Amino acid sequence: MSSAGFPPVRAVGRGAAWYRGDCHVHSVRSGGGELTPEQLAVRARAAGLDFIATTEHNSAAAPGAWGHLAADDFLIVLGEEVVTKTGHWLALGIDPGQVVDWNHQVRDGLVDRCLGQVHRVGGLCVAAHPHAPYPSGDFTFPFRGFDVVEVWNGLWTSDQPWNADNEAALAEWGRGLAADLRTGAWRPAMGNSDTHLEGQIGIPHTVVFAEELSTQAVLAAIRAGRSWIAGSADVDVSFTAGADGRVAGVGERLATRGRPVEVRAAVRGVPTATVSFHTDRGKAHRASLPGDGPGVVRWETTAEDSAFVRVEVRHPDGAAAALTNPIILT
Repeated sequence: MSSAGFPPVRAVGRGAAWYRGDCHVHSVRSGGGELTPEQLAVRARAAGLDFIATTEHNSAAAPGAWGHLAADDFLIVLGEEVVTKTGHWLALGIDPGQVVDWNHQVRDGLVDRCLGQVHRVGGLCVAAHPHAPYPSGDFTFPFRGFDVVEVWNGLWTSDQPWNADNEAALAEWGRGLAADLRTGAWRPAMGNSDTHLEGQIGIPHTVVFAEELSTQAVLAAIRAGRSWIAGSADVDVSFTAGADGRVAGVGERLATRGRPVEVRAAVRGVPTATVSFHTDRGKAHRASLPGDGPGVVRWETTAEDSAFVRVEVRHPDGAAAALTNPIILT
């Protein structure tokens, strides 16, 4: 659905491909936002992004503010950052003019009703910066009912008082993966910049494999975990697992039929980085990339030993450069 003055829900002529996008972006219409919608669109395209989501605090995107900035090769998804007393969450893919109720908190049990508002229009609900060091920043709602967890928000670490504890968010999400997979309802990870200021957009962003550059296709890919998180557009990761002639990519299931699984991660843009493979048993394998360009890391496992495999790429100082969702082994 779209309406006059709002961005179209589909970019023309863009088929199945990997698309880069930042789904947590604030303009001057949010408290603390310093950039206009026009400035954000220009900087997003310069940062190598194919899409962004508007997530003003507790308000809808204004009619006429964003529609003229969309293009055949640039998608703008309508959203909202729902700021409550006990945590923030993103409502992505909501209708033009729709405002999701933010007057709820963990103890009143009303969050499910608000999540339902988003799900009824085909939208996505994202637990935002679960460990943010300011009032209401810590996410105290249960993840149940949410579709995705924002494990990487803004710079991986900094001395700024608002910088989220991304290491804690990643660890919490990673610990829950095995249990969630057993129930068949795992929640993918995503990363966003939470842009308010100059120089923030796209750091980090989520790279999704979508059937087309449209709101529906992008959200479906994020919901399915067909995505990974990049610290910048300079970083690229190709992650696959293969067994007995079959190959699966990030977010997919690989039926191994009891055969050995070769896991492969090809990384560029992060010289001298460390690549590690993580499973339901924790960190399972680690290798260093060369200092003079791209590198490939391989590892072998089985479905008996590993219910899933995901990848972390770290800079020499330990900061994340890229994180992937898992490939599930059956």
